[in-house]
Amino acid sequence: MSTVASPGRPSARLRPLRAPRAPQRPGMLLATLALVVIALVALAPGLFTSQSPTGVRITDVLQPPGTAHWFGTDQLGRDVFARVLYGARPSVLVGLGSTAIALAGGTVMGLAAALGGRWGDWAVMRFADVVLALPPLLLALLAVVILGTGELNLMFAVAIAFIPGYARIVRAEALVVVRSGYVEAAVGLGLRRSVLIVRHVLPNALGPLLVLGTVGIGMAMLSASSLSFLGLGVQPPVPEWGALLSGGRDFFQSAWWLGVFPGVAVTVCVITMNVVGRYGQERFTKRSTR
Repeated sequence: MSTVASPGRPSARLRPLRAPRAPQRPGMLLATLALVVIALVALAPGLFTSQSPTGVRITDVLQPPGTAHWFGTDQLGRDVFARVLYGARPSVLVGLGSTAIALAGGTVMGLAAALGGRWGDWAVMRFADVVLALPPLLLALLAVVILGTGELNLMFAVAIAFIPGYARIVRAEALVVVRSGYVEAAVGLGLRRSVLIVRHVLPNALGPLLVLGTVGIGMAMLSASSLSFLGLGVQPPVPEWGALLSGGRDFFQSAWWLGVFPGVAVTVCVITMNVVGRYGQERFTKRSTR
């Protein structure tokens, strides 16, 4: 189609159509920025404060938030801002560690169900159904009672509650890969079982699992904070968000800042991990359906 030049005006040119820009998500950008800040605080809290999280000052007991102490002080005169910052490290570490343990355990359990034959699949899945019937926090609480308190035991306790859920995902993805045509052809050509699992089954099964693991980090941190709130997690004098919440509940009417600021920290961290994880899950789903 040719264009006709009008008198006294330059000829119009057809411009190529541009692909529509992807809609911007300010919530995702804000969550990513918050995630970067949380990571920096967990790695180097000393960059953000010069106060000691365990330094006791009897003369500064229960001081409200101000210029000297941004988040106020607790019943022993310790700076709450410093304790919240230093509490990010154990909270994030437990969330990451328990999620890593749960992913590893769920992968082994899911592959055992998918590749273990009819009876192996039945046994593993019935065990997973029994465990999933229990509330995750109750299961983690039972594990802590058996294993004992402490940061490492807390990781394993929280991980035990999430392993069956990850195992079901790995099993479903592995069954799809095992029953595909190229895997059956590889088996017919005599490909070893170990090579088949490493090259074909495992990479395809881990894709959605790693995406969901991002959301799982936030849920694991929330479970760990709940256990610490009950006194079964990280023990004093180590600052941890759940323990700080537990210590501030008795002073909520007279010193609200003791519980509000650790609670805000937990909330922001969990929401941030959920937003980033949901976005990654959405992108992975769109890519896999193309």
